[in-house]
Amino acid sequence: MARIIGYIAASLDGLIADENDNLDWLFKYDSMDLGEHDYRTFLSGIRTVVMGRGTYDFIAREPSPWAYDGKRTFVVTSRPIDDPKGPLETRSDVDALIDELRALGDGDVWMLGGGRLQMAFLERGALDEIEIYIIPEMLGGGQPLFPLTGFRASPTLVSAKAIDQGCVRLHYRFDDAA
Repeated sequence: MARIIGYIAASLDGLIADENDNLDWLFKYDSMDLGEHDYRTFLSGIRTVVMGRGTYDFIAREPSPWAYDGKRTFVVTSRPIDDPKGPLETRSDVDALIDELRALGDGDVWMLGGGRLQMAFLERGALDEIEIYIIPEMLGGGQPLFPLTGFRASPTLVSAKAIDQGCVRLHYRFDDAA
């Protein structure tokens, strides 16, 4: 059964994008040394990538090449994607997608991007673990790490580690995940 995990950066005030859905505040930390927790190392252990439509549209606007070649990729959306940037499949039913992902046996699943889809998985007990990289920036407004939906949980802290440039890595496990 596939593990479904999150790997995401957030500002000190709990935001993942500024009020203009911009990530410039995060890109200035691209040279940060994450050691064994480096994004490329993380991505090498991932077989399947799942993202919402907003995250896909953000990635598709970027001039860089598709970063997920060789990965099974799903975009959760109810709208068709004309001329996709890379090979992907779309799904609109989150519950059916979770069942499909849980049936996979060939590697971990990464919940990429925004908090809305991660929250949908959390509410269904389908996010097993999350790594959150707290970046020492305060944005003052923007997209929250997780939308306030009334969902409550008490995840188990696996580890907390100061990394580089004031960044802290928090790794949590959701013991009630399916």
